[in-house]
Amino acid sequence: MRISRLSSRSGRFVAAAALLLGVSVAAASGAGATGGAAPVRPGHATVVAADAAAPAAVAHAATTTAANPCGFVPSVPADDFKGIPQFDAKKAAQPYSVVFHTSQGDITVKALTSAAPCTTFSFRFLIDHGYYNGTHCHRLTTQRLWVLQCGDPTGTGSGGPGYSFNDENLAGATYPAGTVAMANAGPNTNGSQFFFTWKDTKLQPNYTPFGVVTSGMDVLQKIAAAGEDDQNAAGDGYPNDYVLFHHVRIHSEH
Repeated sequence: MRISRLSSRSGRFVAAAALLLGVSVAAASGAGATGGAAPVRPGHATVVAADAAAPAAVAHAATTTAANPCGFVPSVPADDFKGIPQFDAKKAAQPYSVVFHTSQGDITVKALTSAAPCTTFSFRFLIDHGYYNGTHCHRLTTQRLWVLQCGDPTGTGSGGPGYSFNDENLAGATYPAGTVAMANAGPNTNGSQFFFTWKDTKLQPNYTPFGVVTSGMDVLQKIAAAGEDDQNAAGDGYPNDYVLFHHVRIHSEH
């Protein structure tokens, strides 16, 4: 059953306002569930247009240790919480691809495990726990930047998995068509939300690239061609073609 476009209109509108102003927000809130760390409440995870004037960032990298080189820390919100990953370097190095079985067709992505080991480890953790199954993509942009944003179980643009982690793979980062990268609410606020670029997109290197589409670009371009409803701004809204992730599966590579 298709979820109403209007069911989370206010949440997406606020996210769009933050995006267009280039706002990044993060505030401490309460005590963490593990290690006494204070969870960080992120703002709406967004992808900011390249010409947006962003103020100085207020988020900071979490302290890393040998046991936690990625800076995984508790954060809120914790939607459909599956736990917090415990980084395993051996498992993180294992190559894999992801198949998104969507309502519009299949999309296959090769994970960049060597370039973004923390991000791909987190992504695999969430997929292994079924986090993305039954979720839908809540945002499509068709002006200035060309992305399909997904990964929020609430479908509002403000949901998250209950933890955040540090950026990586940003030096010289570019976002040609077929890039898969993390959406965020400022530096080092990665969670579960991510985006596909369906066309070459110019962005500041602020969003961790962690995958490349190897098949299914035609699916992304079909979704883009159907347009969006301009709820957030002209060329920025809810996809007209509902994009549901029926199942998201890992395919290990040897």
